[in-house]
Amino acid sequence: MKKRLVIVKFHEPALKGKNRPMFIRRLASNLRRSVKGAGVERVWQSHLMICLRLRDDADWDTVRRRIGDCFGVAKYYLAYKVAADLDAVKELLQPELAARQFKDFRITAHRSDKRFPIKSDQINREMGAYVQALTNAPVRLKDPDLEISLDVLHDGILVYFDPIQGYGGMPVDVSGTTMALMSGGIDSPVAAWQLMRRGSRVKFVHFHSHPLVDTSSIEKASELAEILTRYQYESELFLVPFAGVQQRIIVEAPPPYRVVLYRRFMVRIAEALARQQGIPALVTGESLAQVASQTLENIAVVDAAADMPILRPLIGANKNDIVDAARQIGTYPVSIMPDQDCCTLFVPRHPVTKSSPKVVNRLEALLPVDELVQQALDQVETRRFAFSSLR
Repeated sequence: MKKRLVIVKFHEPALKGKNRPMFIRRLASNLRRSVKGAGVERVWQSHLMICLRLRDDADWDTVRRRIGDCFGVAKYYLAYKVAADLDAVKELLQPELAARQFKDFRITAHRSDKRFPIKSDQINREMGAYVQALTNAPVRLKDPDLEISLDVLHDGILVYFDPIQGYGGMPVDVSGTTMALMSGGIDSPVAAWQLMRRGSRVKFVHFHSHPLVDTSSIEKASELAEILTRYQYESELFLVPFAGVQQRIIVEAPPPYRVVLYRRFMVRIAEALARQQGIPALVTGESLAQVASQTLENIAVVDAAADMPILRPLIGANKNDIVDAARQIGTYPVSIMPDQDCCTLFVPRHPVTKSSPKVVNRLEALLPVDELVQQALDQVETRRFAFSSLR
């Protein structure tokens, strides 16, 4: 009787030398978390792959979607396991091939169990002749329309087709933790997602101007954090009241410099929060020259307000590419919803594009910087999200 399995292949974790087992264990653990409750009986590691055994009632569409969202997965396959006998493989292939349309094909056999009496090249020839006689399709070794893979194991043969591409990258939780400044816009959720893809767990900090405005930006940030949680399974969102800081800046600073000063205070507050959490780096969604605050000169002035690194994974990305990524990861519909964001509150018509460090330092000397930072930190609200609570 055939059993359904999923074969997961990975690339980067396999290249980690002596640390490879740790990376693969983390990927397997993340896969267990991602498919929990979806009808998966067991997840285990095999030679340079991870296998998942499905129950008879497992919903393949759900399993497929959840595995696809798991970083570190390069590609995966729905596979069938039959007895360690080529006749059992032939019996399986008859209905499977009848349901498929293809111009040419290739058989790729891997004999992990060397006790199996037929060598890999012999398996390729015998099964190739069988499929050719069954379908009249020719064999094509390079770029075939259909590739049929056979993995001979000690307790059976795995048969699978049609690779499904994953996101690749590294499993979440192998590259430390970062803290992302997340607005309700398009860019910052994509930047956070990019860090997750590199194996970092990301915590989020959102600055809002409630009660001077409504809570729409807070709810957008919460919904974005919930969407992104499906990629890292647990998340924390820190909501920072920023209206008090903005009001003091408006009193002391000329309009062109307000945006740069806002961002410097955001960086200071986010850095203080990150240090409380033992986090060594910040993340922003800035893209060079996209808006006035993201010129090279202004980015340098904002960086000078922090002692820890500020990572900007989108710094060289085009807006269209960022929008495409937001659509792909599911954040775009929420990001384009209207809201009253603190970044658009009290923004001058003509912000400075090449801010002077001397002018910025002179303006901040008029402000109780440490006091304003501490006041914001004292009022932080934390929201937590877990994968099991997602819709």
